[in-house]
Amino acid sequence: MLQACLNGGLPKAAHPMLPVSPEELARDALAVSKAGADELHIHVRSTEGAETLAPEAVANALTAIRHAVPGMPVGISSGAWIAPGGVKRHAHIKGWTVRPDYASVNVSEDDAPEIIQMLIADGVGVEAGLWNAKDAQRFVAEISPDDCLRVLVEMNGMGADDALAEAAKVFEILAEAGCTLPSLLHGEGDSCWPCVKESWRRGIMTRVGFEDVRHLPDGRLAPDNASLVGAALAIR
Repeated sequence: MLQACLNGGLPKAAHPMLPVSPEELARDALAVSKAGADELHIHVRSTEGAETLAPEAVANALTAIRHAVPGMPVGISSGAWIAPGGVKRHAHIKGWTVRPDYASVNVSEDDAPEIIQMLIADGVGVEAGLWNAKDAQRFVAEISPDDCLRVLVEMNGMGADDALAEAAKVFEILAEAGCTLPSLLHGEGDSCWPCVKESWRRGIMTRVGFEDVRHLPDGRLAPDNASLVGAALAIR
């Protein structure tokens, strides 16, 4: 499975084709679907372009995307940094009237277990985000795999070699704990394409898109998210 991560928390200036509004996200959703992506991950934005989990903004983004690509699974970030931040964002999550198919939850965040239970109660799948071996250890100690859709092994802020080494540690911890959840491995920046290649080698899921990388494997600036999806499939 290849997931397309369309925008992240990047400013609009990060790339001329970065999708922010519901209409732009819907446009890109259709484009990456045609390019071969199976699922979507987005960061919902307010009308001012800031990340948000406000019910109206979530509903507007998801409705536009689902109109463009009916049946394509779409998930959103629940990161603790998203305004109003921390536990204050719980009210927004509980107030969703249109719900994503799944949401990513960073296990490093203090309220991760509580967010997971909130999502489960509303029928939203959980992607458990593990940024390092410490997160993997917390995951196997405190969170039931039965509560999760998949594990995201997210190698952010590392060079390629460090990312692959840390990912190997995470997978080792999960294996030793007997965790059989599906896994999705991805990197960021310089580690993005090596992690895509490692995912295909392992036979697991991966993702690509402007949130993780703006350049193609050959170093050229990617014209859009669809070109990144195409490049990921080409090196499978």
